[in-house]
Amino acid sequence: MKSQDLPEGCVAHILSYICTPEDIVRLSLVSKAFYSAADYDTVWDRFIPSDFSSTISPLSSSNSKKDLYFTLSDRPTIIDQGRKSFQLEKRTAKKCYMLSARDISITWAPTQGEASQYWEWKSLPESRFQEVARLYAVCWFNITGQIKTRVLSPNTQYAAFLVFQMIDASGFHHHPAMLSVSNVGGSRTSKYVCLDPNLEDNDLDDRFRGLQRPNVRKDKWLEIEMGEFFNSGLEEDEIYMNVRETSDMWKHGFILEGIEVRPKHV
Repeated sequence: MKSQDLPEGCVAHILSYICTPEDIVRLSLVSKAFYSAADYDTVWDRFIPSDFSSTISPLSSSNSKKDLYFTLSDRPTIIDQGRKSFQLEKRTAKKCYMLSARDISITWAPTQGEASQYWEWKSLPESRFQEVARLYAVCWFNITGQIKTRVLSPNTQYAAFLVFQMIDASGFHHHPAMLSVSNVGGSRTSKYVCLDPNLEDNDLDDRFRGLQRPNVRKDKWLEIEMGEFFNSGLEEDEIYMNVRETSDMWKHGFILEGIEVRPKHV
């Protein structure tokens, strides 16, 4: 029996169980039967998180589940009173989150309404969030984000990325920064990196040789991978992501947008 001999609803049901979103888009170009079936809500409903109505309820009025899926995958959606963003990875429907600077623990950062000689809260038009954290000057550079694994996609390898800018930065060339990812159970990975992408090799000592450096993202921010972890989905855990450089050297010119957690593909 050929696909065109099956009722569209039956084809849609089959697609929803055996295909990824990327597969469905490709198959919709193959035949009219797949093209029509690819518009059914039953196809896309499986890829939309079951808790989306409580997390991102303003989008629930979308015309169709397909429209909703592509709304969630085409661009980040701000959630949790502006403290996080949520997005579905378009190819796989895996969940991605970014913790804003306001949702991250920053040593010496001021609380709401306070002034500080170390950090300030600032609005930037290029940021997805209302505020970012701008570093004036600190010696104790310490940032920690955390996320519960229950909000992530199960059976998925994830990586955490520090998302930031360096504007007239100084002080980051004396010592490498340490990035780490750990969980409540005590599992931990860590590494030393060079955070400033503008430093020339001849300005660095041997401690920086061969260390990872930031990359430029599509949104023009910098990112550097902090580490990775596997979420089995079988038990609840909490992941901690930390960046630290606590030498006695003063550091300036760092702007933190957040920490992004997204699937890692080999």
